[in-house]
Amino acid sequence: MNFLASKAQLRASFLRWALFLVPLIVLLGFTAAQFGSPQTVWFQGLVKPAIFPPTMWFGIVWGLLYVMIGLSLALVVSAWGAPGRGVAIIVFAIHFIGNLAWTPVFFGMQNMWGGLYVLIYAVITLIAVIAVFWRVRRVAALLLIPYLAWASFATVLNYQFIVENPDGGTPAEEGAVERIEL
Repeated sequence: MNFLASKAQLRASFLRWALFLVPLIVLLGFTAAQFGSPQTVWFQGLVKPAIFPPTMWFGIVWGLLYVMIGLSLALVVSAWGAPGRGVAIIVFAIHFIGNLAWTPVFFGMQNMWGGLYVLIYAVITLIAVIAVFWRVRRVAALLLIPYLAWASFATVLNYQFIVENPDGGTPAEEGAVERIEL
């Protein structure tokens, strides 16, 4: 015997991991979104940059991206015995914390500069994730390219919000502000 597992066993392992990780990643993204929203009075009062797409697209794009992220992670996690698999999973976890932190920082804490720093962290660590995923499973790394493009766009968009709203936005006078302090 010159192999550890058959192709059918490897496919089954990937499918089991995908059935677990895709919903988990989507659920984590959904949970993070509960800590802030574009529906706040603060966000509604901000001047929107010219590159700001219709709000409905954010949920659609993030939903698709979270599915692709989950599939990518499942490819790596199911790559038993692949060199660098453990490091890739750890680097991904370190990165994904930044991904999940943006919504609470930007919308919840109403901190545009903090959101920008979180996005810069997320883009830099995502590049590292793509590099380590490439060593384990190239397809897994390629699945993350649209995510990198969107995260880069989000970074530019976040910066444009800062440019358009140098005062950081003004909270509503009636006290209908949603703010999360850590």
